Amino acid sequence: MTTSTRIRSPVAGIALRFSVVICAYTERRWEDIVAAVASIRAQTHPPVRTILVVDHNPPLLARARVAFPDLVVVPNSGRRGLSGGRNTGATHAIGDVVAFLDDDARAEPDWLERLAAGYSDPSVLGVGGTAAPVWPGRRPGWLPAEFDWVVGCSYVGLPTAAAPVRNLIGANMSFRREVFDTVGGFTDGLGRVGSRPLGCEETELGIRLRQWRADSRLLYEPAAVVHHRVTEDRAAWRYFCARCYAEGLSKAMVSRLVGARDALETERRYVRSVLPRGIVRGLDPRRRPPGITSAAAILVGLLLTGAGYARGRLAVGTAGRGGTP
Repeated sequence: MTTSTRIRSPVAGIALRFSVVICAYTERRWEDIVAAVASIRAQTHPPVRTILVVDHNPPLLARARVAFPDLVVVPNSGRRGLSGGRNTGATHAIGDVVAFLDDDARAEPDWLERLAAGYSDPSVLGVGGTAAPVWPGRRPGWLPAEFDWVVGCSYVGLPTAAAPVRNLIGANMSFRREVFDTVGGFTDGLGRVGSRPLGCEETELGIRLRQWRADSRLLYEPAAVVHHRVTEDRAAWRYFCARCYAEGLSKAMVSRLVGARDALETERRYVRSVLPRGIVRGLDPRRRPPGITSAAAILVGLLLTGAGYARGRLAVGTAGRGGTP
């Protein structure tokens, strides 16, 4: 979808043109894809282009091209997975900023307008916002809000007002288009491939940006909201455990690429301050119902993430010596 629309920041009057990238990989999410596209069409300030990238699925590609003639619908030209799809989308983007929306997320009508406001400072290279979970029924009582990152959503510990962060949430993020021309895109080998629960490609890109330009900033704007659907399988204990372990593996890969100090800077603060408060809150006898299971989940999640990180670091060391992990 190409128009001459320019988005004007409600704060600083900055005229910005956005391209929006949505990555899809399975027809099982067709209704979600339709809802995601509809939410972009309903933006108060429409993007100059909306790009739907289909990850190595010819039937879905053909169906999408028929259903969305006003979009740029293209196949993933890189490796299978979310990183390759996002990079493909960025190459087809035009304008000033590239925004990314997950195929199972729905943006509020003022999403792009809120993101645009964050770019009033030229040192800001990326702006993201809230990914609010849409549960398949009631939220699991055992799942601590500090671990909503497990289901790809905003979690307790993030800023409650606009503030700089190390990295943005994948379901709701944007970058100046020049970022992809200067430091490259998302690193292949990181991030989700189909249902494999790896991640951290956003983390690695955010760190790489700061290492490239020390004064660069990424901004978290809570008022820029998308609603991220959580499926029943992802609201289960089994997925929670698998995702925590995979997060540790992913952080080990990021540490190898950008160094452990930068890769774990935010996690150290999270473990020292956010998680202990969550445990104390869960064990508070005045809480109704008691949050003992939530407190236990925090401990289990922390242990599994640490185990995944240790396993990932060991695998890297073994591979570096020529062995088999």
